[in-house]
Amino acid sequence: MPFPALNAHLERALAERGYAEPTPVQLAVLQPEAAGRDLLVSAQTGSGKTVAYGLAIADTLLGGADGLAPRRSPLALVVAPTRELAMQVHGELSWLYGPLGGRVVSCVGGMDVRREQRALADGAHIVVATPGRLRDHLERGRLATDGLLAVVLDEADEMLDLGFREDLEFILDATPESRRTLLFSATIPAEIATLARSYQRDALRVAANNKGEAHGDIEYRAVRCAPNDIEHAVVNVLRFSEARAAMVFCATRDAVRHLHANLVERGFAAVALSGELSQTERSHALQAVRDGRARVCVATDVAARGIDVPDLALVIHAELPNNRDTLLHRSGRTGRAGRKGTCVLIVPHTRRRRAEQLLAGSRLPVIWSGAPTADEIRALDRQRLLADPILADPAGEDDLAAGRTLLESFPAEQVAAALIRLQRSRLPEPEDLLDAGPPPAADRHQSPRGAPGGRWFRMNIGRRDNADPRWLLPIICRLGHVTKAEIGAIRILDRETRFEIADGSADRFATALRQSNDPKVRIEPADAPPAGSRPPHRGKPPAAADKAGGPRPAYPKNGKPGKRRAAP
Repeated sequence: MPFPALNAHLERALAERGYAEPTPVQLAVLQPEAAGRDLLVSAQTGSGKTVAYGLAIADTLLGGADGLAPRRSPLALVVAPTRELAMQVHGELSWLYGPLGGRVVSCVGGMDVRREQRALADGAHIVVATPGRLRDHLERGRLATDGLLAVVLDEADEMLDLGFREDLEFILDATPESRRTLLFSATIPAEIATLARSYQRDALRVAANNKGEAHGDIEYRAVRCAPNDIEHAVVNVLRFSEARAAMVFCATRDAVRHLHANLVERGFAAVALSGELSQTERSHALQAVRDGRARVCVATDVAARGIDVPDLALVIHAELPNNRDTLLHRSGRTGRAGRKGTCVLIVPHTRRRRAEQLLAGSRLPVIWSGAPTADEIRALDRQRLLADPILADPAGEDDLAAGRTLLESFPAEQVAAALIRLQRSRLPEPEDLLDAGPPPAADRHQSPRGAPGGRWFRMNIGRRDNADPRWLLPIICRLGHVTKAEIGAIRILDRETRFEIADGSADRFATALRQSNDPKVRIEPADAPPAGSRPPHRGKPPAAADKAGGPRPAYPKNGKPGKRRAAP
């Protein structure tokens, strides 16, 4: 379906950018019943919202004219939650309104405020801004609002989540009541509905996101791994995918720094994106991904909000998002504007239940699997080499002459092997991963007090070291890559502790132990403990459980064995 009838300059701008037909949200805001009205729009990320509201307000700004005459004060404000999104919107509206003679100015935190002041003084038709910087300009009298015809709040739900409600109310109160107000949001929670009722008049509700469900163009995968293999799993997913551009999400700035450094060390062309970077550094990082100099962007949630990177085919959640909305916003960086994308959640088995709850709450179809293995990646590398155009493209005479010289000097097999080594040298080496195995099926409470159904191990910590299940359990889980549900009975002896691991997890537990490097804790297979050994506390107070075991132990801090107290 083609675009409805538009201004000729807008049609030309859309055609030059390859817009042959409107997306659902663009078509919805261009319907006759939406003309001139306030709009409350919910649409999924990557659905073409910026162009949608750019087209929606065009008739209001033009007022029947063929183009835009120079102005001192703006006709429209667009408010966005982050610097990156505001700069992206500025770029989109600049090419859309350029043929109309429109001038678009950006005002965002982290940029030169004096340059922005001069740009506003020179006049603009549209101002794109972040809430804090826009309020600052308004309070200092640098921006006149008396001529405003339209205000757009982009990603309104995110602005409220970030605590900008007071700023938004100040901005809306400073604009004429006769303005059009367009609220665009991925979801419409109660706070957005309240804001709409307070500042919109007879708003048309537009739902273009299929009832809030995620993109149909995104394939969701959940990759199991051991807790210590999260970064290795990220490496192997990146290597297996070979996407032209990928984004990896972490929960904190420290995690971004750490993962970014490790990826660069392994040979990936990677950049980092977090709130601690200056606007210039963030812009350079994004540009490196857009023009192909970097292939991977490691980012926090807030830093990557609203970012659009062409050809971003892969999103990896190195750390699980906190909620459904964050999952959908992260994932929405790919699968944009009709392109296909893949979203991969890295799920250590200790977090599997949380991942299942998150995916079930998001109503997402997901494929569970292990991480790609090093052997699978190397086999795929061989297939990629065979399909590489360098082998199929016609060779020039110089290349053929060099090839004949090589074959005269070396056997053909040796030349081919050298080509393979050359290809491998340009690629990060895949990682060997522990097999995370199937989802845990054992429950330690189903095999209490040494009942059959598990294999026994022993640890070189006992009563003399003040051993206690409350701090032994985390050590066992960490060193053996198991969960509490996979640990059965625990027997604390004088000089050691014996414990049971579910049969289905014992082999994986033993493999993880061989790769652990804790010099203080030694764990090895063992026989079942003697029948008279002390059972675990299992909820009893320490004093009661310790009657037969001598003086009450001094329980350690930070999960480390402590010195035994002297008897009173």
